[in-house]
Amino acid sequence: MTRREWLGALLAARAAAQDSDVTFSTNVKVVSMLATVLNKQGQIVHDLTKDDFAIAENGKPQVVKYFSRDTDLPLTLGLMVDTSMSQVNVIGAERAASFRFVDQVLREKTDQVFVMKFDMAVQTAQELTSSRDKLRQALAFVDTPTRNELRNQYGGGTLLFDAVVKASRDIMSQRQGRKALIVMSDGGENGSDASIQESIDAAHRADTMIYSILFGGTEGRSILQRMSKETGGGYFEVTKKFTIDQVFGAIQDELRSQYNLGFISDVPVRISEFRKLQLTVKEKGFTVQARDKYWAQR
Repeated sequence: MTRREWLGALLAARAAAQDSDVTFSTNVKVVSMLATVLNKQGQIVHDLTKDDFAIAENGKPQVVKYFSRDTDLPLTLGLMVDTSMSQVNVIGAERAASFRFVDQVLREKTDQVFVMKFDMAVQTAQELTSSRDKLRQALAFVDTPTRNELRNQYGGGTLLFDAVVKASRDIMSQRQGRKALIVMSDGGENGSDASIQESIDAAHRADTMIYSILFGGTEGRSILQRMSKETGGGYFEVTKKFTIDQVFGAIQDELRSQYNLGFISDVPVRISEFRKLQLTVKEKGFTVQARDKYWAQR
């Protein structure tokens, strides 16, 4: 690689932290991963270096070429609120905590947030914006269906998978930088056209992490855990001892403490396909949160 090509790849990698298959003018394709590392006590580990990590693609070791702990990259967040009737007793707390979280995290000149609600339909309550006022107003009207809407309901009642697909394909796939969906739900799923695998694949194609918050039930725990684990996000449960505000605080800490690693695959992309990823830390006792595959685009 010439010096010019190397500089081009380096600048592009810094500008696009999680573009899993970014093609530059130099024809260099950088696979980027965002990762959170936790110790045995569940605390975030902040002081690792490039040499502490190992990356494998389809089981084959790769060379970590780019590494940073830079959290200044643009952040795109999607607040995904379950507004089905099973959430009627907790939705007020979700709305209030969601705005407090946005108010603390949002950098108005850098980050953007959208709000999407899902129950018997999927609706975007607020398009991407950097305006706290618009987000506050949108969240104020995110609520469970009215009696009239329930009487006129046709089809399923909690379109969780469809909501993740829509958010990933229609919004996140157009964005660069760090991207995360924050799903607030009891994990119940009823009526989606998409399957759980299709929703996870859509998030992978859009290089988007899913942070899930189980609130108001336990039956959908495994669904939310899987969506978060496979996309590199975190899974949390709201309890009497761990409030919704504390959950959002933990998510905020993770988003500010991610490692950004990049490599150039030594296997040419001859066909578009998913490739497995495995990111590990050499020191024992640490847990790594990172996506487990990426979409290699020909």
